[in-house]
Formats: sequence, C-alpha cells, structure tokens
Amino acid sequence: MSQTVSRALRLLSELGEGERSLDQLAEVIGVHKTTVLRLLQSLEADRFVYRDADYRYHLGAGLFALSSLAMEQRGIRRVAAPHLAALNAATGQTVHLAAYEGGEVVYIDKYDSRHKVRMYSRIGLHAGLHNTAVAKVLLADLPVGERRRVVAGVEFVPHTPNTIVSAPQLLAELETVAAQGWAQDHAEHETFINCVGAPVRDASGRAVAAVSISVPDVVLPYEQVLELVPQLLDTVRAISADAGAP
Repeated sequence: MSQTVSRALRLLSELGEGERSLDQLAEVIGVHKTTVLRLLQSLEADRFVYRDADYRYHLGAGLFALSSLAMEQRGIRRVAAPHLAALNAATGQTVHLAAYEGGEVVYIDKYDSRHKVRMYSRIGLHAGLHNTAVAKVLLADLPVGERRRVVAGVEFVPHTPNTIVSAPQLLAELETVAAQGWAQDHAEHETFINCVGAPVRDASGRAVAAVSISVPDVVLPYEQVLELVPQLLDTVRAISADAGAP
C-alpha cells in the first residue's frame, strides 16, 4: 500500500472516532500539517470528509454512500434482515450480525434493544476474537490449521476477569463451540453483558456469518440469556435455509 493511501485511510479511521482539527490529525499521522492538509483537500473534493465553520473535520457524505454500497453487496445481510428483525422484536434484546474477513470479525448489522441500557457497538466495528460470541462462532468454523494460525496472532487483552487470556484456552473453547453449535460471551468483553451466538451457513455448508443476542445483566441474568439459545438457533436455521444451506 502506498504511503499516501495509508495516511488517507488513517485519517478516515481517526475521523471515525469523532471530529478533529488539522493539528490533531497531523499529530496522529505524525507528519507536517501541510501534508495532512493536502490529503484532506483531496478527500474533501470527493466528499469523503468535510470541514465545518470551526475548521474541524468530519467524515463526509461520500464515505457514507460508499459504506451503504458495501453493505448492499453483502447478500447475507439482505437475507438475514427479516429474521434478525423478528428475533429482535421477539426478545427485545440487541441482535448483531457479524462476518469474518481478512483475519478479523466485523459487525455488519445491528438491531438495538428496546431497553434503556444499550451496548457500545456499531456496524463496521471489529469484534474481539477472544471475547465475543460471534467471533468464537466464526473462528470455530475455520479449518483447524487456519484456526490455530489466527488464534496464534490474537492479542489476549483481559477486558474483564472472565476474558480468555491464552491461546490454549481459546482453542479449547472453540472446540466446544464447534461441537455444540453455538457460543457464549459470559461477561468476557464487558462485565455487565452476556451474549450467545450461532452460525449462519450457505449452500457450501460453511459459516458465512454469525448472529448474536446480547443482554445486559440488569435486564436478564446469565442463566436466562442461555434460555434464548433455542430462539437463536431457530433464527440462524431459517436464515441458513434462505441462504441455500442444505
């Protein structure tokens, strides 16, 4: 990747966290602000960024349009949508759809809980490979050799006391997930959130996505979250059937 492209992508990524001044962006990129200004002017010309009256930069409409096109190209998102909406309505809980790409797991759709306590997650955000149910589901479906290679590269950051913190522990967990057909995140990413996830399969039989239900413990205790697994499995079976799974 060229240095210019790399810097432009870093700028967009930084702006994804919120508005920034030219000086702030120059500090993040680590180059003189005249270089950053040239990049921003190019991005601004294509509406990927815009500058407000206070000379602060934001992500622009061109990027949102491109993002929408990217989402539209994910066939499984369209197939899953009515089923995810139904699961969200039936449970009242946050429902995610995630996919595995390039060694990472990314949220590609989300239906918010009807409760006041919400999860910090959004479409396009990466899911932790060692501490989320969707990631465990997708990694468990990988061929054993690839699974081991991916796990070897995981940075085992301990987000909570329940977080998996070693490759052997994660590999053992993935064996369990593969055998039972679903995964859990028992307060492993956030101390107050429990989650269950299961795979969506296509005509090849491989997992092309994962669906999860996430619930704050003030809404339902862990044991009652596990009681949602049958509904989750019914949902992924219905999506998989629509996606051509045998």
